[in-house]
Amino acid sequence: VQLQASGGGLVRPGGSLRLSCAASEIIFTFYTMNWYRQAPGKERELVASITSADSTNYTDSVKGRFTISRDNAKKTVSLQMNSLKPEDTADYYCNARRYGVEYWGKGTQVTVSS
Repeated sequence: VQLQASGGGLVRPGGSLRLSCAASEIIFTFYTMNWYRQAPGKERELVASITSADSTNYTDSVKGRFTISRDNAKKTVSLQMNSLKPEDTADYYCNARRYGVEYWGKGTQVTVSS
């Protein structure tokens, strides 16, 4: 099983980025898809989730700025990040989870700096 994240980069405060994660070899539709992030010196935190029923959840610090979405036909999950702040700087990881089974992709780095 592979999860391949892309879309990270350097952006100025107030800017936008769109992260994407492509999954292979899983029945994607059944999985809750998650985006986590880990900033230097901090623990990994859950940023956003989307269930198989398209129910979404966000950590408080990104509500109203980030939007998670999924395309089951393409087996992709995306994270649209707007109004980015320096504190959003982190490595972002894609995660697939179902009944205690989970898979992780490699991180994609997001740096918000002027």
